[in-house]
Amino acid sequence: MMYLSVLSRSRTVQIYSAILILVSWLIIFPTISVAADQLVVYSGRAERLIKPVLDTFQDKTGIQVQLLTGSSTQLVNRIQAEGTHTQADVFITNDAGTLERARELHLLKPIKIEGIEHIIPPAFRAPDNSWIGLSGRIWVIVYNTNMIQPDQITSILDIANPKWKGKLAIPTANSEYLQAGVSVISAVKGDERTESFLKGIRDNAGNSTYAHNGQIVDAVAKGKVAMGLVNHYYIYRYLAENPDAPIAPLLTDQKTGEMGLIMNATGIGVVTQSKRIAEAKKLIQFLISQPGQQMFADRNKEYPIHHEVKTDPALPPRNSFHVAQVPLAQLAKLREPTMLLIERSGLR
Repeated sequence: MMYLSVLSRSRTVQIYSAILILVSWLIIFPTISVAADQLVVYSGRAERLIKPVLDTFQDKTGIQVQLLTGSSTQLVNRIQAEGTHTQADVFITNDAGTLERARELHLLKPIKIEGIEHIIPPAFRAPDNSWIGLSGRIWVIVYNTNMIQPDQITSILDIANPKWKGKLAIPTANSEYLQAGVSVISAVKGDERTESFLKGIRDNAGNSTYAHNGQIVDAVAKGKVAMGLVNHYYIYRYLAENPDAPIAPLLTDQKTGEMGLIMNATGIGVVTQSKRIAEAKKLIQFLISQPGQQMFADRNKEYPIHHEVKTDPALPPRNSFHVAQVPLAQLAKLREPTMLLIERSGLR
């Protein structure tokens, strides 16, 4: 009887656990209503950044697009969990490492696009074209020009110096931008140096951790802190609306032999289970075309991957700086050890 009672309690716990998981799934990942003729895009990019581009594609082609946004990591988990029942046709992310992770999980389908080798450099796509880069961003230090002289910091590692205590703002530990940036630093500088860097910025930032890059830029512009870590385009979008704001980017690690700037890329892949391959290919072809790439450059202040598309003139020209030579595909393999480093450092 006691044995049966224990089994009964165990079974009850399992049932309750299953219910909690199901409820959590529905809260985090609500279902979407999809028409038969719609192309479904799961996007780790914020709606305000990607929807205008998708709307233009829809207007030009007549292909209806249904957009669902969330964190890139959550969406990978969702596609994996949905399996053959996923509604996703296309997966767009703000981080090439997440795309590579999706490829490793066999969630993305290799796609043949004629002439792509002349449009998108190999460094910005998977070898089998199961994911393709769309736009580049550099991880930079935004600084308040009234509070810091640019020659005070030459390397991104300098911001871990205790003299900057109380003067730094950083992303939260779950930021995919932070995780990718730390992965590159670890690949170039090693774990010991990287962990020291993380503990330094943790101490210097204190409570000045923000969930969004825009909040960091705003804090720097208002003099709440002297500097912060952000993707470059947040600076230029802020300046477009507030041209007199006392902020500027620091392009660090540029001396001969130094690491270089940390560059990542947004990208796109076709979900393995998609039955709308022709429409998905048309979307990719539009996004890597000159008009599509120009939208990323003009609207979002990002670096176009297409070599013939001009960068917004407000940005530093792409040939004016060098970047860390860590393959974007390697970010997926670095993710787990990076997360361990971030956890050990105590970042929140």
